Amino acid sequence: MSSSPSFSDRLAVLPQYLMPKQALTAFAGWVADSQWGGATTGIINWFVKRYNVNMMEAANPDTASYKSFNEFFTRPLKASSRPLATAAYVSPVDGAISQCGPILGDQVFQAKGHSYSTRALVGGDAALAAHFQDGEFATLYLSPRDYHRIHMPCAGRLTRMIHVPGDLFSVNPTTACGVPGLFARNERVVCVFESEHGPFVMVLVGATIVGSMATVWHGVVNPPRPGTVREWTYEMGSITLAQGEEMGRFLLGSTVVMLFPSGVMRFNPDWTPTRPIVMGEAMGSLS
Repeated sequence: MSSSPSFSDRLAVLPQYLMPKQALTAFAGWVADSQWGGATTGIINWFVKRYNVNMMEAANPDTASYKSFNEFFTRPLKASSRPLATAAYVSPVDGAISQCGPILGDQVFQAKGHSYSTRALVGGDAALAAHFQDGEFATLYLSPRDYHRIHMPCAGRLTRMIHVPGDLFSVNPTTACGVPGLFARNERVVCVFESEHGPFVMVLVGATIVGSMATVWHGVVNPPRPGTVREWTYEMGSITLAQGEEMGRFLLGSTVVMLFPSGVMRFNPDWTPTRPIVMGEAMGSLS
């Protein structure tokens, strides 16, 4: 296998450098929020068929009852459809494993020939990034057909949230191979938690046509997109979430990157790149 991205990888993503990603994303967000009655239902039905969405898992399987595409896209599931495994850490999302494993110093592996620093990922905060030196990471990709609410891998107390402006490249596997530092250059929302085993970070990464990202404690974080880093701090204990509890959602899909300190978490040996995952399954145990 080549140690650097191939010419075909770079060529495949060239159009993304040229397209007006911000304008497309704003337009997609407007469309997804619009309420057009039967036309909206038609779009939803096409989407369900095109991506083979299992509506029987939804708390409300009636596609005609959703007033907007976003309401459908962020639909809750039946509680019984995602039982929590008995594990120290569980998968926070439905999707597929893009990559997971050790952080080499401060470098997170993205794809062949590409890594990025933990400091870049969290928005330039060296002190925050230092907690994850030689730690563990997981990058989880949510495809259009997946459930798009994000849950807690373990219990945690929120301490900070940082909105980092950036690009809006696609985050599919092809783009991960062709765009250097993809997850540390796209727009993202960095959520910092403290658990009984130390800090961990959940990064919600934006992408082309991801209209917005939201958290349960703040609501929609973006838009606005002011082009500067925004940060919120929270008193310890003011926002505490249990394992498996919802923490956020994507309005149109994307990727979650998680960082854990060294010596805290050991991944489930079944967790390997490209493997499909479901929210609540065993992700890892205590080291």
